[in-house]
Amino acid sequence: MNYKAAEDYILARLRNELDPNLTYHSVSHTLDVLDSAVRLATMEGLSEEELLMLKTACLYHDSGMLRTYRGHEEASADICKETLPGFGYSAMHIEVITNMILTTKLPQCAMSLLDKILCDADLDYLGRPDCFMIAHRLKYEWEVLGINKMSLFDWYQIQKDFLTNHRYFTGSAIKLRQSGKQENLSQVEVILNHEK
Repeated sequence: MNYKAAEDYILARLRNELDPNLTYHSVSHTLDVLDSAVRLATMEGLSEEELLMLKTACLYHDSGMLRTYRGHEEASADICKETLPGFGYSAMHIEVITNMILTTKLPQCAMSLLDKILCDADLDYLGRPDCFMIAHRLKYEWEVLGINKMSLFDWYQIQKDFLTNHRYFTGSAIKLRQSGKQENLSQVEVILNHEK
């Protein structure tokens, strides 16, 4: 696996070709997911080969946004199948990576440890202090692209439901982010109760 070449290729494409209106599904999100996944992988004790597959999945997990918004996970998997053989990835590596990417589709359906780490990394921000800044990037993205326009009250109701129903999969993510996620949920509930 020539991870560095695969990384350079996809980051260049994301930086140059992504719609600038993708304020949430951006290069910064991809790199944030990568950082979060490496942190969780260290805590979970992944092997070097597992780590390279996980890092590749992080980099490519939203690459399908280059082609489509809805169903971008499947498009991301297609991009992996098309490009990763050229970087020395085996059929087994590509199958593991594409399976990881497909599990990030909501509602998340992680099975393996690698799936669980990628899903937890993708939504790591839910348990962080920057949760609301990141979430509002998604609201803005939806509005600008005409996907979903809504009032701030309705947005916070969606956030409440999402935070309530979301579950981290790995013990490491629970340890790192669960209490912060509960605090963010409490803040959303205060906002909603104030607005009534």
